[in-house]
Amino acid sequence: MHILLLEDLPEIRLWLKTLVMQVFPSARVSESARVHDALEQITALRFDLALIDLGLPDGSGVEVVAALRESQPEAQSVVVTIHDDDDHLFPALQAGAFGYLLKEQPKDQLAEQLQRITQGEPPLSPSIARRVIAYFASQARTQPAETEPLLPTVQLTERENEVLLRVAKGFTLPEIGVQLGLSRHTIADYVKQIYRKLNVSSRAEAALEAQRLGLFRRTPR
Repeated sequence: MHILLLEDLPEIRLWLKTLVMQVFPSARVSESARVHDALEQITALRFDLALIDLGLPDGSGVEVVAALRESQPEAQSVVVTIHDDDDHLFPALQAGAFGYLLKEQPKDQLAEQLQRITQGEPPLSPSIARRVIAYFASQARTQPAETEPLLPTVQLTERENEVLLRVAKGFTLPEIGVQLGLSRHTIADYVKQIYRKLNVSSRAEAALEAQRLGLFRRTPR
């Protein structure tokens, strides 16, 4: 695994690198302190994962998230920041961030959340997950009842709709498996298939699609 680490403060960058090596001991880490340098590395190198700060001396890490998604769509970007407000969160998710972690969390919690990447689950700090779900739930409540949601080009099966709704509501893969009486690995396969059909790459985008399809008006069985 090749990981890009974008953080301008040397002591924080060292702390994050130590954390990354704890979770991914065989990983190769490339470091950068500026947006410009990170963009150059993306042009020259291939990455599997990028941990990206937002407030940088020469711009916003959102630019790097977007560039990585455009040039290396198979790579996953995870924002690691102190900012927990909507003005930072949603632009990062819209740019293609796979996860969003707050630096204020204890190191062991951050390590646990990063480990979820290997299980196909997006790493989200608890307060961030609640904010995302609350936002899309409120969007669903304000959608006019008479407005029919647009259908995707490829229709989802009823089972896929059930899985998508639970993903959008913030349930983990094991929790969804218990609810539907399926194994976590089966649920993971469903999630991959759903993401591929809807052309999304993050839980936030999946939640938006669930809202667009009117799934939040359903009560999970």
